[in-house]
Amino acid sequence: MAKFKLDEVDHQILSMLIDNTRTPFTDIAKKLLISAGTVHVRVKKMEDAKIIKGSSLTLDYQKLGYSFIAYVGIYLQNTSQTKFVLQRINEIPHVTVAHITTGKFNIFCKIRAKSTTNAKEIIFKIDDIEGIYRTETMISLEESINDKKRLMHSIFDEL
Repeated sequence: MAKFKLDEVDHQILSMLIDNTRTPFTDIAKKLLISAGTVHVRVKKMEDAKIIKGSSLTLDYQKLGYSFIAYVGIYLQNTSQTKFVLQRINEIPHVTVAHITTGKFNIFCKIRAKSTTNAKEIIFKIDDIEGIYRTETMISLEESINDKKRLMHSIFDEL
Protein backbone atom coordinates (compact mmCIF):
# COMPACT_ATOMS: atom_id res chain seq x y z
CA MET A 1 0.00 0.00 0.00
CA ALA A 2 1.31 3.46 -0.90
CA LYS A 3 2.12 5.89 1.90
CA PHE A 4 -0.90 8.04 2.75
CA LYS A 5 -0.16 11.77 2.66
CA LEU A 6 -2.09 13.99 5.07
CA ASP A 7 -2.95 17.51 3.98
CA GLU A 8 -4.05 20.49 6.06
CA VAL A 9 -7.75 19.53 5.87
CA ASP A 10 -6.91 16.03 7.15
CA HIS A 11 -4.93 17.63 10.02
CA GLN A 12 -7.89 19.85 10.91
CA ILE A 13 -10.31 16.91 10.81
CA LEU A 14 -8.01 14.85 13.02
CA SER A 15 -7.51 17.75 15.40
CA MET A 16 -11.26 18.09 15.92
CA LEU A 17 -11.70 14.35 16.36
CA ILE A 18 -8.84 14.26 18.88
CA ASP A 19 -10.64 16.94 20.91
CA ASN A 20 -13.86 14.94 20.80
CA THR A 21 -14.19 11.67 18.90
CA ARG A 22 -17.96 12.07 18.94
CA THR A 23 -17.96 15.32 16.96
CA PRO A 24 -20.49 14.87 14.15
CA PHE A 25 -19.06 15.06 10.65
CA THR A 26 -21.62 17.77 9.87
CA ASP A 27 -20.13 19.98 12.63
CA ILE A 28 -16.61 19.39 11.33
CA ALA A 29 -17.77 20.18 7.79
CA LYS A 30 -19.38 23.47 8.88
CA LYS A 31 -16.23 24.60 10.69
CA LEU A 32 -14.00 23.71 7.75
CA LEU A 33 -16.43 24.97 5.09
CA ILE A 34 -16.52 21.60 3.30
CA SER A 35 -19.27 19.03 2.86
CA ALA A 36 -20.04 16.33 5.42
CA GLY A 37 -19.50 13.83 2.60
CA THR A 38 -15.96 15.10 2.13
CA VAL A 39 -15.28 14.65 5.86
CA HIS A 40 -16.72 11.14 5.72
CA VAL A 41 -14.60 10.18 2.67
CA ARG A 42 -11.41 11.59 4.21
CA VAL A 43 -11.99 9.84 7.55
CA LYS A 44 -12.71 6.58 5.71
CA LYS A 45 -9.45 6.93 3.74
CA MET A 46 -7.53 7.54 6.98
CA GLU A 47 -9.19 4.48 8.52
CA ASP A 48 -8.33 2.37 5.46
CA ALA A 49 -4.71 3.59 5.69
CA LYS A 50 -4.73 2.64 9.42
CA ILE A 51 -3.94 6.22 10.46
CA ILE A 52 -7.21 6.19 12.40
CA LYS A 53 -7.68 2.99 14.35
CA GLY A 54 -11.14 3.19 15.90
CA SER A 55 -12.16 5.84 18.38
CA SER A 56 -11.94 5.95 22.13
CA LEU A 57 -13.97 6.95 25.10
CA THR A 58 -12.31 8.79 27.96
CA LEU A 59 -13.59 7.84 31.38
CA ASP A 60 -13.16 9.65 34.66
CA TYR A 61 -11.84 6.69 36.64
CA GLN A 62 -11.82 8.69 39.86
CA LYS A 63 -15.59 9.21 39.64
CA LEU A 64 -15.96 5.48 38.99
CA GLY A 65 -13.96 4.66 42.12
CA TYR A 66 -10.73 3.62 40.40
CA SER A 67 -8.37 6.46 41.28
CA PHE A 68 -5.46 4.26 42.40
CA ILE A 69 -2.83 3.84 39.67
CA ALA A 70 0.27 1.71 39.92
CA TYR A 71 2.94 0.56 37.50
CA VAL A 72 4.22 -2.99 37.71
CA GLY A 73 7.56 -3.99 36.28
CA ILE A 74 7.69 -7.70 35.55
CA TYR A 75 10.78 -9.90 35.47
CA LEU A 76 10.35 -13.15 33.56
CA GLN A 77 12.14 -16.40 34.33
CA ASN A 78 12.70 -16.76 30.60
CA THR A 79 11.95 -14.34 27.73
CA SER A 80 10.44 -17.22 25.75
CA GLN A 81 7.51 -17.01 28.18
CA THR A 82 6.62 -13.45 27.14
CA LYS A 83 3.66 -14.35 24.91
CA PHE A 84 2.18 -16.77 27.49
CA VAL A 85 2.57 -14.24 30.32
CA LEU A 86 0.98 -11.45 28.25
CA GLN A 87 -1.99 -13.73 27.52
CA ARG A 88 -2.45 -14.31 31.27
CA ILE A 89 -2.02 -10.60 32.04
CA ASN A 90 -4.68 -9.82 29.44
CA GLU A 91 -7.13 -11.88 31.54
CA ILE A 92 -6.79 -9.40 34.42
CA PRO A 93 -9.12 -6.50 33.57
CA HIS A 94 -7.45 -4.08 35.98
CA VAL A 95 -4.27 -4.18 33.89
CA THR A 96 -5.04 -1.41 31.41
CA VAL A 97 -1.68 -1.20 29.61
CA ALA A 98 1.16 -3.67 29.09
CA HIS A 99 4.41 -3.14 27.20
CA ILE A 100 7.20 -5.54 26.28
CA THR A 101 10.29 -3.58 27.26
CA THR A 102 14.05 -3.58 27.20
CA GLY A 103 16.17 -2.67 30.18
CA LYS A 104 15.26 -3.50 33.74
CA PHE A 105 11.90 -5.22 33.12
CA ASN A 106 10.66 -7.67 30.50
CA ILE A 107 7.09 -6.34 30.73
CA PHE A 108 5.82 -3.08 32.18
CA CYS A 109 2.13 -2.70 33.13
CA LYS A 110 -0.24 -0.02 34.30
CA ILE A 111 -3.00 -1.05 36.69
CA ARG A 112 -6.06 0.76 37.99
CA ALA A 113 -7.56 -0.16 41.33
CA LYS A 114 -10.05 1.05 43.91
CA SER A 115 -7.61 1.07 46.81
CA THR A 116 -4.26 -0.18 48.03
CA THR A 117 -5.94 -3.41 49.15
CA ASN A 118 -7.45 -3.88 45.69
CA ALA A 119 -4.09 -3.07 44.06
CA LYS A 120 -2.39 -5.67 46.28
CA GLU A 121 -4.89 -8.30 45.10
CA ILE A 122 -4.22 -7.40 41.44
CA ILE A 123 -0.44 -7.46 41.93
CA PHE A 124 -0.69 -10.86 43.65
CA LYS A 125 -2.67 -12.15 40.63
CA ILE A 126 0.14 -10.94 38.40
CA ASP A 127 2.78 -12.50 40.68
CA ASP A 128 0.96 -15.84 40.51
CA ILE A 129 1.30 -16.11 36.72
CA GLU A 130 3.56 -18.98 35.73
CA GLY A 131 6.81 -17.70 34.26
CA ILE A 132 7.02 -14.52 36.32
CA TYR A 133 10.17 -14.44 38.43
CA ARG A 134 9.24 -11.31 40.41
CA THR A 135 7.63 -7.90 40.12
CA GLU A 136 8.42 -4.36 41.19
CA THR A 137 5.61 -1.88 41.80
CA MET A 138 5.58 1.90 41.68
CA ILE A 139 2.56 3.83 42.93
CA SER A 140 1.43 6.83 40.92
CA LEU A 141 0.75 9.81 43.16
CA GLU A 142 -0.87 11.79 40.34
CA GLU A 143 -1.32 11.52 36.59
CA SER A 144 0.01 14.96 35.76
CA ILE A 145 0.13 14.78 31.94
CA ASN A 146 -2.11 12.71 29.70
CA ASP A 147 -2.41 14.72 26.50
CA LYS A 148 -2.19 13.10 23.08
CA LYS A 149 -3.19 16.30 21.31
CA ARG A 150 0.19 17.99 21.85
CA LEU A 151 1.93 15.03 20.20
CA MET A 152 -0.49 15.06 17.27
CA HIS A 153 0.17 18.76 16.63
CA SER A 154 3.91 18.13 16.83
CA ILE A 155 3.58 15.32 14.29
CA PHE A 156 1.56 17.57 11.97
CA ASP A 157 4.22 20.30 12.23
CA GLU A 158 6.89 17.81 11.15
CA LEU A 159 4.99 16.72 8.03
